Amino acid sequence: MTIFVPATSANMGPGFDALGVALKFYNKVEILPSRFFSVSVRGEGARFLKTKSGNAFLSIFHKTYERLVGKEEAFRFRFENNIPLSRGLGSSSAAIVSALTAARYMAKAPIDKREILNEALTYETHPDNITPAVFGGFCVCASSDSKVIFSRFCLDENLRAVVTIPDKSTSTRFSRNALPKKIKIEDATFNIARSSLLTAALLTRDYELLREACADRLHQTTRMRLFPRLFDVQSAAFEAGALMATLSGSGSSFFSLAGDLDAARKIASVLRARFSSFRTEIFEFDALGAHSQE
Repeated sequence: MTIFVPATSANMGPGFDALGVALKFYNKVEILPSRFFSVSVRGEGARFLKTKSGNAFLSIFHKTYERLVGKEEAFRFRFENNIPLSRGLGSSSAAIVSALTAARYMAKAPIDKREILNEALTYETHPDNITPAVFGGFCVCASSDSKVIFSRFCLDENLRAVVTIPDKSTSTRFSRNALPKKIKIEDATFNIARSSLLTAALLTRDYELLREACADRLHQTTRMRLFPRLFDVQSAAFEAGALMATLSGSGSSFFSLAGDLDAARKIASVLRARFSSFRTEIFEFDALGAHSQE
């Protein structure tokens, strides 16, 4: 059994902890029955990821599998990690969601995505990352009473994500600690209005609204000050024609939205030329979320 889980871009400017989208850019893990425990890792973080103790995927997988079948069993795990670590593209959420999904498949338990999502919330408290990882699409999320409440829709298939991935990681915990503990009511109102406008613009395909709708006063500027070159990435993306340009998650990656593939190629070309030490990729949007292949 092979499990695929997409990368995600969360927060989406004003949608702090509320808006997230899935990208066609996947981590995958192959699980096979085995007489002995075995792990191999290829791709992102292969030299640094723990292969037994302290590995989030393995811990969650074994805990969930034992709860479902009542005993431990040995498996062979082959990880292919494409999502960069600590870059604001949901690598932690991908690990959690893939572990919960894989444990159910191997235990031959029903695959209830809502159950997987709510269980993921116990490990990852930010629903804007885990929801698109489970369900795909563009997700508007909230959490209440240990459950995720969300609405999901698929984006216009012509749209493309242009993602700039710096050569510097960002700790979500560190960047969150840098945020102010109190905010002004006018800043809260500013963000509520624009996150609502952003969602409506994507749903109705009124893309001229997006540049104003992606503005934020709660988190983005503070986080970008930790890595000031991101201000230049944002300016360059807008100058090249991006419909919106926002920090991806807590950073350090940057998400730009293009109206079609040609526009995406133009934006990516500008960003690659100006920020040659960074990696810039074009992605379609994922509509499946976590899924399997036998």
